[in-house]
Amino acid sequence: MKVVEHLAKATEPLISFEVIPPLRGSPFSQLKETLTILAKYNPPFIDVTSHASGNGTRRARPGTLGICSYIQQSLRIDAVPHILCHGFTREETEDLLVDLNYMEIHNALALQGDKKHEPKPIPQSRSENVYASDLVTQIASMNSGVYLEARSDSKTNFCIGVAGYPEKHSPASSWEFEINNLQRKLSNGASYIVTQMFFDNEKYFDFVSKCRSQGITAPIIPGLKVITSANQRTSLPNIFGCNIPPGLEEELNRNPQHAYDIGIHHTIQQSQDLLSRGVPALHFYVMSRADAVTKVLSGLGK
Repeated sequence: MKVVEHLAKATEPLISFEVIPPLRGSPFSQLKETLTILAKYNPPFIDVTSHASGNGTRRARPGTLGICSYIQQSLRIDAVPHILCHGFTREETEDLLVDLNYMEIHNALALQGDKKHEPKPIPQSRSENVYASDLVTQIASMNSGVYLEARSDSKTNFCIGVAGYPEKHSPASSWEFEINNLQRKLSNGASYIVTQMFFDNEKYFDFVSKCRSQGITAPIIPGLKVITSANQRTSLPNIFGCNIPPGLEEELNRNPQHAYDIGIHHTIQQSQDLLSRGVPALHFYVMSRADAVTKVLSGLGK
């Protein structure tokens, strides 16, 4: 089932998760255990991140396709693979989407991706998606039976999600640019938005208000991350461009040894407030271990 269908059918806010593939060569056992734990909460869908290679580098975390297959076929939960622009040619992307379609995986989150390495050279005979809006167009074209080299009667059936940034994406020059770019992705074929992590709910609701005032009606799912260590008060803002609220930062600075419990308490309060204000879902960035999120869900009575 598609993400938007899950949202439309829901009688209460949904709980979904996002995981990260293991490092290259690491066993699947830990992530498999994490997925088994998460499955007990009956999530309608689970996202699986993707990671690009650079010039002369191998992908540090391959496995998105296989993990999505396990989630969909073994756990009977809809999988949402992350599809990236950076590090992949449009031809590689088309092949991946064909494989996903064969496995009856009909959701995809279209992302530009981070430029962590020197870009992989694109062969002269190949092409690339530069922006997420380009990637959305490619996926939507396949849904219409238009492939890179031909039109086909075999159409894909992807529900396309895109990212939203409650604190503005760092490359965006202004909020007007940010919202216009989001509108472009939706106009090109995306159906829903999931936000980057944030720790101040007012940032999320202000972002939703900006979107709605510009005519964006797509569901906007808040993305949440549980802080589990004191160093994340600086590492998360540096990596993801989010801000730690002053009160939370002061508490983490004052009691770094209790960062795990502080993070769980904050996310419980944050989740309760979001739920009380009518969000369509809570999307938890679990990554590889489920213990912190399960404590949050327990605090929410789940």
